[in-house]
Amino acid sequence: MRADRLMALLLLLQQRAQVTAAEVARELEVSERTARRDLDALAMAGVPVYAVQGRGGGWRLVGGARTDLSGLTAGEARALFLVAGPASAATPAVKAALRKLVQALPEPFRVQAQAAASSLVTDPQRWGSSPVERRPVRFLDELQDAVIRGVQVRLGYVDRDGAETERTVHPLGIVAKGHSWYLVSNTAAGRRTFRIDRVSSADPTGDPVHRPDDFDLAESWREIADEVDRRRTPLEIQAVCVPHAVGPLRMALGGRLEVGGATPDGRVQVVIRGYNEHILAGELAGLVEWLEVTGPPGVRDHLAQIGTALVERYG
Repeated sequence: MRADRLMALLLLLQQRAQVTAAEVARELEVSERTARRDLDALAMAGVPVYAVQGRGGGWRLVGGARTDLSGLTAGEARALFLVAGPASAATPAVKAALRKLVQALPEPFRVQAQAAASSLVTDPQRWGSSPVERRPVRFLDELQDAVIRGVQVRLGYVDRDGAETERTVHPLGIVAKGHSWYLVSNTAAGRRTFRIDRVSSADPTGDPVHRPDDFDLAESWREIADEVDRRRTPLEIQAVCVPHAVGPLRMALGGRLEVGGATPDGRVQVVIRGYNEHILAGELAGLVEWLEVTGPPGVRDHLAQIGTALVERYG
């Protein structure tokens, strides 16, 4: 019997007064034959479980015994299920085992464990290529707790100019991007993102969060990150490239590259974003064998100047 099924089965018996083999099979995604074999194996191993025969029968723990191999507190269960979320680096097997286990947790644990699994998104890409100053993140635990419990927070915040403000927010999720942490929240002014290392205070109010029914943290963060990238790289150039260059361009440019359709001569249309014409021309100058910039004219002029300078120096 697999260890993850053993734990899930024991907790399932603890949670419910009685289970049938069919219920066990459905919950643990195994056949009924396997479920019966697992239940028999528990009994033979000395676990106080017994079968009730006849119509309405099933399996029970003797005297309502509480068999909890995990020993988890509510907080520990929440922490455990952080690794079962969609952005987790855990293996699929670990995630599958944890999703089964959450169904067997006692009800008060289960709700917050499920909330924990969707409360965090990890985005490994840093903003740009410049080094990021690491600052203490003082209120990460408090804010994640507020997200999981679904309570509003009175938030003190210091902006990039040093001005401090205070407002009540509805925490929706936490994002780890590179070395920085962000809180995604609803506010009176709409959805906002706060760098957690700029939070100066975080006091839960106890009032429930107003969370949109269709809110998805990962999707919301993609929209936020795309908008920030567009503001950081306002210049767009148009170009065509040879098909085998699309992969290397993706590796070099990341989210700044948008791939379009094919041209009549078999090349691929692309759009590349950057900060200014001179810097972007410098980035692309070494890709002349793969890439032809078609606009704007200023970038083409910069590329021509770079080419002339290279010929003068090395020709």
